[in-house]
Amino acid sequence: MERDNYRGYVVWGHAIAQQDALLERERYAASGTITRETRFVEASGILGLFDSEEEAQGVGLSWARAWVDTHG
Repeated sequence: MERDNYRGYVVWGHAIAQQDALLERERYAASGTITRETRFVEASGILGLFDSEEEAQGVGLSWARAWVDTHG
């Protein structure tokens, strides 16, 4: 999980490990969460599957920042 302060909000990028079968390589589902003053504001659904934890977290953060830009 990666966290950033953005325009008065705290935004989070999540990487959720996914592996459908034992012999498949692990991938990461991305999602984002937005909080303000320790209160939940919004969360995404699954934004896609990615090959690295860092990439998934980055996508989650990007989604959260874009949400703040349009709704915050």
